[in-house]
Amino acid sequence: MPVADLTPELALLIGAVVIVLGAAFMPHSRQGWLAGAALVALTIALVAVIVQWPAAPSLTFTGVWILDAPASLAKLIILGSGALAVAMSPDWMRSDPRHGEYYALCLFALLGAMVMAAAGDSMELLLGVLLSSAASYPLVAYHRGFAPALEAGMKYFLIGALANALLCVGVVMLFGLVGDTDYRVLSAFLAQSDRLALSVAMGCVILGLAFKLAAFPAHAWMPDVAQAAPAPIAALLSVAPKVGAALALARLVALLPVEQGLTWLLALVSATTMTLGNLAALRQNDVRRLLGWSSVSQSGYALMAVAMIGRATDAATALLVFLAAYALANLTAFAVVVQLRGRTDLDDYRGLVRSQPLAASLLIVAMLSLVGIPPLVGFFGKFLLFEVTLAADHAWLAVVAVLNTLASLYYYLRVAAVMTFSRPAGGVSVLGHYSRFSMLAGGLGLVASSLFIEFLMRSAGEAMLAFPP
Repeated sequence: MPVADLTPELALLIGAVVIVLGAAFMPHSRQGWLAGAALVALTIALVAVIVQWPAAPSLTFTGVWILDAPASLAKLIILGSGALAVAMSPDWMRSDPRHGEYYALCLFALLGAMVMAAAGDSMELLLGVLLSSAASYPLVAYHRGFAPALEAGMKYFLIGALANALLCVGVVMLFGLVGDTDYRVLSAFLAQSDRLALSVAMGCVILGLAFKLAAFPAHAWMPDVAQAAPAPIAALLSVAPKVGAALALARLVALLPVEQGLTWLLALVSATTMTLGNLAALRQNDVRRLLGWSSVSQSGYALMAVAMIGRATDAATALLVFLAAYALANLTAFAVVVQLRGRTDLDDYRGLVRSQPLAASLLIVAMLSLVGIPPLVGFFGKFLLFEVTLAADHAWLAVVAVLNTLASLYYYLRVAAVMTFSRPAGGVSVLGHYSRFSMLAGGLGLVASSLFIEFLMRSAGEAMLAFPP
């Protein structure tokens, strides 16, 4: 067991344990320092992923752990998202009487997402999903005195309990069909398995991972979490679990023989998810809830690439580029919300261009990237999605995605119009220096990735040369 292969994961695990011990003995006035400890753990993990970037895909720990470039790129997105979310938190959580454990839970949630991305065994995948879920439930309801947060936490827990139970059933059925949980063994024998049992098993697995993706039919928790959870946690849960679950689902789809039925199922889930998300967002007057429904719709776009795995050569490349673009834009948007003290009503954003020009500008840029307006990085992510969908002869799905993109333009521009053309309702107070730094870091990352999109696309393309192992 080469323990060094798990250096990034061990950095998060050890960091979380240190933070829990520190929170148990430190007074409240000093627990903000634990955010620094979390950032140190995340930095060490980021450096370890870069140093560990594999020249060729390999398996470790008897095949349960995949070391390849796709997993490494996904880990970079997850860790970067976690670093921004943690950096948003000290100002937001300062008044909480015991917020030290909060940072440990964040690291555990990120660790679960990384396990999903690198799982080479169905039991390893199950472990990652359960770890991510168990750490996320208390984070959503961390503001215990806020009734909407408790409601969001309960909805998240109940949907997650059902979805995770279905995932367990699917994993057990796959084990029963093959007699092993190793992906290599599954790949060799699934083509000869009973079709009905295989369809039921894969359906349960897809439903379980749809919960982490906030995709139909397990999507209903996302708007409530975006609206009522601590805003940094809403940012974290709208990005990190999606990245791990999307790559995990892509690996599972790649195990199976290319079948029209599975492709159509995922394509229908994709179309339904993006349509539901965009239609629900059209009538939202709550900006955080709008971002939650937008996150649902973005999951539908990601599933376009997952559905085309095995049918289009660049499908996995498109998936990773899109996820990176989405992560930067969504985190930047939530960082602005955090800096504005979590304002939710659209009326609170009136005239924001005059009162807070930097925050308003970054929010507009982030939303335009979510739409896919060139030359922002979101345009290239969606362009690749459309390209692989057309290459796989699913033009109808590309048409649905284009129509949904046009629909999303309305509600994003509606927020931009209120900020730009309305009169300010009054003075706007902001949160603090940490949230401002996070907002600037997210905006700079978004602009930099747009300027150096060729490097991002080349890295993703090289990452997928051997996908899947």
